[in-house]
Amino acid sequence: MTEKNYNPQQKEKKAMKKQEVVGKVKKPEKVIEASKKVEEKKTEIVKTSKEKLENVEEQKAPEKKEAVSETKPQDSPTKNVKQKKEAPKIKKTEVFVKGINLPISTKDAKFVCKFIMKKKIRDAIRDLRKVEIGRKAVPMTGEIPHRKGKGISSGRFPKKAAKNFINILKSLAANANEGSLDEPIIVEAMANMAARPYGRFGRTQKKRTHVKITAKDQTQLKNKKKVKKNGGKK
Repeated sequence: MTEKNYNPQQKEKKAMKKQEVVGKVKKPEKVIEASKKVEEKKTEIVKTSKEKLENVEEQKAPEKKEAVSETKPQDSPTKNVKQKKEAPKIKKTEVFVKGINLPISTKDAKFVCKFIMKKKIRDAIRDLRKVEIGRKAVPMTGEIPHRKGKGISSGRFPKKAAKNFINILKSLAANANEGSLDEPIIVEAMANMAARPYGRFGRTQKKRTHVKITAKDQTQLKNKKKVKKNGGKK
């Protein structure tokens, strides 16, 4: 090509004309009609769906009104909460608690049972705490060292037994509270030997004890004493 024939502006104009011609190409009439029909069908479907929804809402409206009218006379939601009927507490005459397979000596447990007999539960717990500290001795019999105190010739400080008995007495106090006993007194306390398992390699036999403690209402006990004094007459 020579410099005379080379004209870049002329080439650009030709390219622009081609693009305009392509853009002005008309769609066939059949395609236009089909697109119009599709749009009409869409509008009809939307209208029918809206009408159906309106009809359904109109049918549900009276039902909602009736439900509202039924709920109106009722109390507020806070009042509608189901109130649990409190079952009346049955007042018991006595309560008991059992300790099974306690890891304490049966001999010590028997003396502790004698130690807490005919005492109030809170007093028994207080005395056993002193035993646990080593300030109060439990009276015992046999070849045991002597201790100072009223009515004590010999005694010891069975701390492990005292700790276990404190836990049992706490549960007994809870039972007395549940049974609504007034000032419960320990009436019965007994300890029995349980099955003693063997230790490692069967060299030793471990200590196990069953304990049962019963408490009764103090007012009931007083009434029984009065009846006995009067010869069976109330």
